[in-house]
Amino acid sequence: MKKIVFIFILISIIAQSRAIAQTASGNLTIESYYKVKWGYADEFIALWKKNHYPLLKKLQDKGDIVSIKAEAPVLHSSEDSRWDFKVAITFKNEHLALDYSIIDPFKKDLYPDQEGYKKAEQHRFELLISHWDVIVEAIPLPQ
Repeated sequence: MKKIVFIFILISIIAQSRAIAQTASGNLTIESYYKVKWGYADEFIALWKKNHYPLLKKLQDKGDIVSIKAEAPVLHSSEDSRWDFKVAITFKNEHLALDYSIIDPFKKDLYPDQEGYKKAEQHRFELLISHWDVIVEAIPLPQ
């Protein structure tokens, strides 16, 4: 089931990316939204910072990622439109944005206890109600 969901998400992202022109610099920005079970947002964010952010930082240090920005809402909206955590990642190009294997070389170096890492990541995703990714583009505004 997880493979089917992953494939669906990947196809959606590829379809969105094909429909959107990249910026003049070639960068591609993906915003990831996370809706977490009530009362667990802080735990989810702490796990994200511990287990996923270091991998993204390695990619940023390598030059594959241009910027990483994380945000949480100050106030909550209605349940149907609520999200608890958002991460905007700007990749150097479309290929890097859609290649999920680019973090693999860093996993063993950063997390030698792979069993512990996998359990923590599994728990992080158990805290989620939903997660979605949106490819965004900047809209130039008149001065």
